[in-house]
Amino acid sequence: MLGYGLMKPYADIFCFSTARHGGFSEGEYASFNCNGYCGDIPEHVAKNRDLLCSLMPERPLQLVIPHQTHQTVVRKVDEAFLSLDEACRAEALEGVDALVTDIPRACLCVSTADCVPVLCYDKRNKVVAAIHAGWRGTVERIVEVALKTMMQEYGTVGEDVVACIGPSISLDAFEVGDEVYNRFAEAGFDMDRIAVRNNKWHIDLWEANRMQLEAMGVAPERIETAGICTWKNNSDFFSARRQGIDSGRILSGIMLLDNKK
Repeated sequence: MLGYGLMKPYADIFCFSTARHGGFSEGEYASFNCNGYCGDIPEHVAKNRDLLCSLMPERPLQLVIPHQTHQTVVRKVDEAFLSLDEACRAEALEGVDALVTDIPRACLCVSTADCVPVLCYDKRNKVVAAIHAGWRGTVERIVEVALKTMMQEYGTVGEDVVACIGPSISLDAFEVGDEVYNRFAEAGFDMDRIAVRNNKWHIDLWEANRMQLEAMGVAPERIETAGICTWKNNSDFFSARRQGIDSGRILSGIMLLDNKK
């Protein structure tokens, strides 16, 4: 697993992104795929998830993994959610691209394979969020939507947030057509800051999401970018652009630890 330096000083959370190696999956899912929505053999996914849980400092109550659909739905993970049976939890996670909670040992996760995982921690109110920001979600400002949900539900303010932007496709590798460039421009993004043209347009999703964090009051020095391009580093991280959609996914998660145990 990949850790994040900005999160390490906080003893009450655990934060990670998985790499490809050390699991049970095969083929394009080889080998540490924990996503059950991308076509992998369910038994392999279950074994990988169990291995992941065993590597954490505290075993989670649940790995909360939504079925993402590139929208801006944010799900609050509370006691009522955790008490649902498996089928009802799966229904509640359908079409969800961000999760927030203040419950210890509820491990919030998002799955990516070029899209941007954003993990947030409100150190004052002890709240965490996991956000899936593909280019569509980024255009729709899902990071801002998630932080506004944290504010409404828990009283979060940006000044108390520490955030990490995980492995995902880089500016160099994310080549797009004019229609994608125009979507960002029409949404009001500073295109001089996030786009360059080299035969075709290239968009910096890391910077586009960093801008959203800063707009919500998160201090620049409290934002960590992993700087790992999944397309360039496909041997270690899954990349849908390299491998196709029928392939594994990185799992990025954040969990409050139960220090009262």
